[in-house]
Amino acid sequence: MVFGYVIECFIFSGILKYTVVYMDVTTIKIKLDTKHQLDQFKEYKRESYDELIRKMIYIVKNVKTQPELSKEAITAIENARKRIKAGNLVTEEEAKKRLGF
Repeated sequence: MVFGYVIECFIFSGILKYTVVYMDVTTIKIKLDTKHQLDQFKEYKRESYDELIRKMIYIVKNVKTQPELSKEAITAIENARKRIKAGNLVTEEEAKKRLGF
């Protein structure tokens, strides 16, 4: 199978942005409790575990070299989760209009 993975992650206007590249995938085993804990960090329901883990790796790698950026990324993720839970969403079409696509 081939899935996408994030190679670049940055914050633009308070929104976390990703660049996705396609790659081969593998299966890993994790404890059910670990899965449930990971689920709590998802920004949206269909976010893949690969996206989630890569986002966490990005934050961890940058926490020492760019602590303010890492805090900003964590804050952006938390705010996005709150907006999603509140039903304050932007459709794909709305996003394309805002970004000029």
